[in-house]
Amino acid sequence: MAKYVLLANWTDQGARNAKDTVTRGRAVQELFASLGVNAREFFWTMGQYDAVLIIDAPDDETVMKAAVAVAAQGNLRTTTLRALSEQEMERVLSELQ
Repeated sequence: MAKYVLLANWTDQGARNAKDTVTRGRAVQELFASLGVNAREFFWTMGQYDAVLIIDAPDDETVMKAAVAVAAQGNLRTTTLRALSEQEMERVLSELQ
């Protein structure tokens, strides 16, 4: 499975309901699981982003489906990054001339 990093920020609605963020975080993980995405780690963060998730998914389309489903709930805006392991990066580099 491919690995991804999701950077998340609360929307105005999400910020208004900040006290429910842990419950919503669990619900996001359950939603992801129902769509074939494994939320490996979920962190609430300080700084530019309110939360960071590390996920595994079979492909980009599955991640897109999960991101759209979360956005439709109205509490988060996400930025998705495809993450490469050391071995994956070595494979990429080995193919360079």
